[in-house]
Amino acid sequence: MKTQIVLCFHIFLTLFQTIHALGSGATLSISYENPTVCAIVVSKMNHFIQCFNQKSYGFILPKISYETISGGRNFFCGLSSGGTNLFCWDTINFSPKRVYYDENLPLREISVGNDHVCGIVNGRNRVYCWRVNKDFDRIVSNLTGFLTISSGIDFTCGILVDDNDKIINSLSNNVTVSGEIKCWGKNSILAKEIENQFRDFEMISINVGGHHVCGFNLNGDLICKGENSSGQLNFPFDLKESSQYSRFALGLDYSCAIKDSDKSVLCWGGRGIYSSNLTKNIEFETLIGGLNLVCGLITRNFSVMCWGPGWYGEGLLINHNLPIQNILPGVCVQSECKCGIVPRSQSLCFGIGNICTFCGVSSLIPPSLPPQSMSLCPQLTDSSPSTRTLKGMSKGLLVFAIVGSTGAFLGICGIIYGLYVCACLGRKKIHNLVQPTIADVGLRGSRRSNSSNSSAPRSLIVNRERSNRLMRLRSGPSSMKYVNRAEEFTIQELALATDDFAVQNKIGDGSFGVVYKGKLDDGREVAIKRGETGRNPNKCRDKRSSFYSELSFLSRVHHKHLVRLVGYCEERDERLLVYEYMKKGALYDHLHCQNYVQEGDCLVINSWKMRIKIALDAARGIEYLHNYAVPPIIHRDIKSSNILLDANWTARVSDFGLSLIPSKPEFKPTSTAGTLGYIDPEYYTMNVLTTKSDVYGFGVVLLELLTGKKAIFKDDNDGGTLVSVVDYAVPAISAGEMMMILDPRVKDTTPNELEAIELVAYITLHCVNLEGKDRPTMRNIVGNLECALNLCEDDSTLYDS
Repeated sequence: MKTQIVLCFHIFLTLFQTIHALGSGATLSISYENPTVCAIVVSKMNHFIQCFNQKSYGFILPKISYETISGGRNFFCGLSSGGTNLFCWDTINFSPKRVYYDENLPLREISVGNDHVCGIVNGRNRVYCWRVNKDFDRIVSNLTGFLTISSGIDFTCGILVDDNDKIINSLSNNVTVSGEIKCWGKNSILAKEIENQFRDFEMISINVGGHHVCGFNLNGDLICKGENSSGQLNFPFDLKESSQYSRFALGLDYSCAIKDSDKSVLCWGGRGIYSSNLTKNIEFETLIGGLNLVCGLITRNFSVMCWGPGWYGEGLLINHNLPIQNILPGVCVQSECKCGIVPRSQSLCFGIGNICTFCGVSSLIPPSLPPQSMSLCPQLTDSSPSTRTLKGMSKGLLVFAIVGSTGAFLGICGIIYGLYVCACLGRKKIHNLVQPTIADVGLRGSRRSNSSNSSAPRSLIVNRERSNRLMRLRSGPSSMKYVNRAEEFTIQELALATDDFAVQNKIGDGSFGVVYKGKLDDGREVAIKRGETGRNPNKCRDKRSSFYSELSFLSRVHHKHLVRLVGYCEERDERLLVYEYMKKGALYDHLHCQNYVQEGDCLVINSWKMRIKIALDAARGIEYLHNYAVPPIIHRDIKSSNILLDANWTARVSDFGLSLIPSKPEFKPTSTAGTLGYIDPEYYTMNVLTTKSDVYGFGVVLLELLTGKKAIFKDDNDGGTLVSVVDYAVPAISAGEMMMILDPRVKDTTPNELEAIELVAYITLHCVNLEGKDRPTMRNIVGNLECALNLCEDDSTLYDS
């Protein structure tokens, strides 16, 4: 059985943008029957396609912006920006035809063969292929589970992901790659033969030429299979050096590659005719392989140089004869660029995204941190050029972090801060990637209204403030229409559900009130948060603001790892929110064994596997808020008491009363909010709020999971002095003395678990960095926690929460 390989998709995306076989997508491409070169060109408004051959040149639908193109025998295909449109055109008249259009299911990758074109549907991993004819008949639509594809003359190959249902998009996803190669096409004999030749290899990249295939396996070794009539499989370097040649172009009977160290070109096969001295001392960004012609994008000025016998028998063509200028050097992406960005990248991408510098195949090889780990986890953001080890953290930075966090702690102790959330949230235009659904709203709401057992009729009289506020929440093209999906309760119903808000039913405190356990008249168990009432007008205003904030956010987001809103009540001065009941309570209560946690429950999370699983669940919920809610949401109060556990020990993030939608990347709110011990020092001292503020709070939660200590606790070894868990744990972890601060209640740690804990500790160090720019994103954190949990699995499979 093949070992599963856990990788980050955005690293693959960067790799495949710069590895181009005969028919892979790029920003430059070749068609070989009527030799033609097409490129994506930067204009003032968009990225259009310009084509050139010996007879003519033309523009392809210049008003449409493209992100990638690919060439076949006598045609090209181009994928529009966003992947919603696929156009193909011939090399004689440059007359385009739309082959595919779907706004809901865009394509994320295309690959063109001799007389066919294939694409992968974004988010579905499904491959569609079309035959190049008048109607572009679809010939393949039942292939699923592909990470990437590449096409040869009459066949296509791809790498399979382990889980066919795993969603992969063009931004970033952690995926489990099986390493298996699958091939298909008109030349089924060759496709099957190549598929069989790769059977014993776990591949992480693939490039298809005319009748041969090259790619890298898990160890970073170059593997080439298929036809070898001209020596195209015989790469002229040692296998140990193969990872240095990671940008490939494969043609009919030749192979070429760029050496990463000096960006020089090396070709082999093809009877030696592609090994031209004219490419000596020229640096290339990318290479494109045609049937008998290879072209490269020159680093110095992004011009094109082509050589080989395929250009009308001339053998060599230099770029200045091609009237194509301002070529886009790579695909614009909005995900992080791990190895830097191409110069002028932002202007080339019109300020939306960047063009990533090529990382090299070494980025796909298991990292050295933590030293014992062999899992392929995403690299965390770091302030230094190279990633720090646990023992190698700069002493100066460590002192700076300790002093800074201590100062922030002392400052926080002396401040009284109000909780103010802008009441104009209801006026904002809000969209959501996932239509939220409030549990059984229509069914249960109508049943409750018609029930003869209902304790009281719905209140039809509301005060003017409530009416105006809810009208604002529900108005707008897409703003708060989701509030209508929430069930509306009366105060009498909720009082009955909680035994008139009895003290024995109190289960916690939220951002604007007390939380009670309740049971509705239809038998549903719920948690009811009741806003405080009083005579202080400022305090009441803050509580109202928190109520509307949480109602607005929870009504429009829906995710497995976010607590689900059932309904609300606003009646006179009463404001209540009703949630699904989390049977196991808050993570805080289990870590610190509060009195109202059931006996025995504390023992359940006294395993590293369970703790890492809970951390991963919560990280996924926060990642959703940062990356998939539109616009993004900053929680502002990430802490262990806001991570709740359901009956199955699935963790969910709760309490959105302090959440904000930032108006710009470095947003400055009108007031500082949060909880002592979890507040981002940068946010507190400079009033700069970003998603990295949530990352800091989550880092403190990770330290709680590792140490079993509260965010702020009394140090019995220091006379009962109050100490933050950051000051307590970071020096020990940085010095390689992690074992000294681990929670002693967790027994019988296995070697794999110890390796996983080291990885979590490494993540945590980055999360609590003093400056936000030095902290990882939640996407990075999720990927690393998945790797850590994978280490805890005996069968080395990724734990599916």
